[in-house]
Amino acid sequence: MSSSSLKGYKNKLKLLEKYNKFYYQNQKPIVSDKQFDKLKTEILELEKKHGFSDTKSPSVKIGYKPSKKFQKFKHKVKMLSLSNAFNQEDLINFQKKNINFLALDKNYEFEYSAEPKIDGISASLNYKKGKLIRGLSRGDGEEGEDITENLKTIRDIPLNVSHPDFPEEIDIRGEVFIETNDFKKIEKDFANPRNAASGSLRQKDPKKTKLIPLKFIAYTFGFTSEMKSKKQSDFIKDLDKWNFKTSELNKTIKGVDNLVKYHFDIEKKRFNLKYDIDGIVYKVNDFNLQKRLGFMATAPRWAVAHKFSANYSVTKIIDIDIQVGRTGALTPVAKVKPVNIGGVMVSNATLHNEDEIIRKDIRIGDTVKIERAGDVIPHVISVDQKLRSPDSKKYIFPDKCPSCGSKTIKEYNSITKKVDAVRRCSNDGFGCEKISIEKLKHFVSKDALNIEGLGKKVIEKFWDLKFIKLPNDIFNLNFEIISKLEGWGYQSAQNLKNSINKSKKLKLDKFIYSLGIRHIGQENAKLISEFLGNYSNFVKLKEQKNIEDLSNIDGIGETQITSLKNFFKNNLNLQVISSLSKVLIIEKNNIKKKGGVFSNKTLMFTGKLDNISRAEAKSIVENNGGKIVSNVSKKLDYLITGEKPTLRKVKMANDLKVKILNQIDFEKISKLRQ
Repeated sequence: MSSSSLKGYKNKLKLLEKYNKFYYQNQKPIVSDKQFDKLKTEILELEKKHGFSDTKSPSVKIGYKPSKKFQKFKHKVKMLSLSNAFNQEDLINFQKKNINFLALDKNYEFEYSAEPKIDGISASLNYKKGKLIRGLSRGDGEEGEDITENLKTIRDIPLNVSHPDFPEEIDIRGEVFIETNDFKKIEKDFANPRNAASGSLRQKDPKKTKLIPLKFIAYTFGFTSEMKSKKQSDFIKDLDKWNFKTSELNKTIKGVDNLVKYHFDIEKKRFNLKYDIDGIVYKVNDFNLQKRLGFMATAPRWAVAHKFSANYSVTKIIDIDIQVGRTGALTPVAKVKPVNIGGVMVSNATLHNEDEIIRKDIRIGDTVKIERAGDVIPHVISVDQKLRSPDSKKYIFPDKCPSCGSKTIKEYNSITKKVDAVRRCSNDGFGCEKISIEKLKHFVSKDALNIEGLGKKVIEKFWDLKFIKLPNDIFNLNFEIISKLEGWGYQSAQNLKNSINKSKKLKLDKFIYSLGIRHIGQENAKLISEFLGNYSNFVKLKEQKNIEDLSNIDGIGETQITSLKNFFKNNLNLQVISSLSKVLIIEKNNIKKKGGVFSNKTLMFTGKLDNISRAEAKSIVENNGGKIVSNVSKKLDYLITGEKPTLRKVKMANDLKVKILNQIDFEKISKLRQ
């Protein structure tokens, strides 16, 4: 079970941004692939648990902005990252989700192409009429650096491909790396093989790159003008005949049990391989199924990276600190005796929540086993009770907020029918000091008002000086006084003033997100802003009956509705948005509509669909420019009926003269059925 305060979440994002910058822009990675990927997983788990969201999140962003040293080009097809799995349960869930998405029999077994995840640098090679035209780095996933001349120095990369089956145009993708024995010859100049590969590819002088023994293994494609292969394993065979190097460890496997066995076998001999790998990638082998599964924001649904084991160590808990986040969540953090794990000194470990402390019976003074997951705050795996002191006492989680003294509560989730594992401060809105400070940090963050120069340390300092208590105070700061503070001056104060003035004009979704309403992340803020249209309609939500209208938005449920009701019941919250509306210019969002057969149309499904899940059907509609809604109204364009539709919905659609289509008609229109 995993949870954390917003502060912990933001710290993780900041750390991820730092890792990305060192790796992608400075060409000097400071952590291993394992540590980096474990950090990503921690962030995604926090988002799933608490509804957090951020444009820096690995769920919406890949890599780091391309270096200014090289010309930038857009990838014709995005270079996405992969979702991670760490155990058999993760793989079972991965397969189960795909079975549900495709509406297959629950016992269906996919055939997978299992391929080693090489710890190197990704590159995309564009060929036209058999000639290498351009080579790009991953960059931020959407655009990469033009490192063509450096890539041309690698002997494994063909400059020309003359095979008759080679497509007219294709992007061949693979990994650039250095073999272990070759790295030993140059290790005095680099921290590890990955650093060496990264730095070499970003040399301005290709002659210097040529001096480094780089290798290239191909494993997939991006854009292609034609594809004759029907399976990933067939495409790998094509790569071989086109004279691209592929991994000798590639294998076709069926069944999760066999995937786990293969993973275990490879992990045992990974350190005897010619190159570094940090896991195995499993891809649904059938290209047709890959196409149907499609993509999430930053990763394909049809592939997952099964990572190797993490690093562990043993230390002692000195104290337990309770941190309070923006949503009032109380997160326990163990202060531990500093210990070196994987080359990093660790002094803090997250204890997740009260239930986790009780389940593992974690106490101050305990000797514990901790796992470092690429984060500054690892987590406690277990307690060695044999080493526990005889006078040890159970840790009692505070029933009062350590910040404001309010009663702490555990909420009942009416959807899961369970009590939340997270204990929260009952003081809503800006009534609790720690919550208020975190809300202010969120308000000025990059994905909200994006006020440069007003970072979390400055917010804390201005709070202590009583300069700001509420968001609207930011727009009434005395810059003359600020300029006289230690570490400030006239120019830095003016820069802050300009940044604040610049932030006054923003879109409605950014404004909604900036308020830090629980369960209203960036995606939900966009959905709500699209539905409401303008700020005036947003303010009308204070009339509680109007909030219920949001239930018609696909993706907004009871949890979000309840959270919005609580927000608008708080008088201080109403004062804040009223004050902000007087200084901000809140514009409605310009929604870019996708083209397609359902462009500008609203659709709703009722009844069970045959051989296609509701999720896949929704994806098809959205990819064709349409929008899914949850209720029948006169604004509905199509009601799609499956097996055993809700008769009430069908009757309402008939009464409102809404066009009703069966599944066959829907598939014909969306070209699923020819």
